[in-house]
Amino acid sequence: MPNALAPIGVFDSGVGGLSVLRALARVLPYDDLLYVGDTARIPYGSKPLAMVRAFADEIAAYLLARGVKALVVACNTASAAALPALADRLGVPVWGVVEPGVAAALAATRGGTVGVLGTLGTIGANAYQAPLERAGVAVWARACPLFVPIVEEGVSDGEIAALVAHHYLRDRPKDVDTVILGCTHYPALIHTLRAAFGPDVVLVDSAETTAAVVARGLAAVGLAAPPRTRSVSHLVTGDLATYRHTATALGWLEGDVTPLALSELGASAGVVPSANLAAEAVR
Repeated sequence: MPNALAPIGVFDSGVGGLSVLRALARVLPYDDLLYVGDTARIPYGSKPLAMVRAFADEIAAYLLARGVKALVVACNTASAAALPALADRLGVPVWGVVEPGVAAALAATRGGTVGVLGTLGTIGANAYQAPLERAGVAVWARACPLFVPIVEEGVSDGEIAALVAHHYLRDRPKDVDTVILGCTHYPALIHTLRAAFGPDVVLVDSAETTAAVVARGLAAVGLAAPPRTRSVSHLVTGDLATYRHTATALGWLEGDVTPLALSELGASAGVVPSANLAAEAVR
């Protein structure tokens, strides 16, 4: 049984997962958080899912070696590529961002069409569309690859963001009543997207819904940390200055930021053999 005082491992391809990390910090104020930002291999969203699955396996193995008590895949593309298979093999609780988002959308829709906005990888994998359609819901999905650089450039609320949103959303069905923000960068565009969709459309923030699910899950198995001073650590595979700058632009950078060599991830891969898994996925 994992130790309640051990950290929660969280990872994403870069800084987008900080929206999940920030939400976790709010609902689990005493838990240590260990975040891997794989900025050296960003973006995940345009890469083959087999490759993303291999990356996720490497990072999961590394975080397990660091003694995490639970794992949060704070990346929609990695969730689509690696779950639930990854969760089935690990000895700690594992959560992604897709299932909580689907559940929240099903609870929010009033019988209209549910929209899904995401990366090319997430939309191409039918990560959200398939479970929504199995539940009998009509779905409209749109890949929005330009949203990520807009967020990372810090222009989420400006004219550029509004024009790009109009470009992606101009042909949406009129009966869309709920929209899943299927990328962890997209909550930064919340004001732009609310203006584009109008006040009657519910926007589902997968970061907030995922954090709530994780908090309930840890409490249910007695793994929520008791009151204490917590720590937050960021382990970054790419340039640290760029990470700090973008994280600050997104509005949240608590804790230490330290480098993580890709060779360290590879050295941990024996726990979950990513190279073999990638080969299997290609076949």
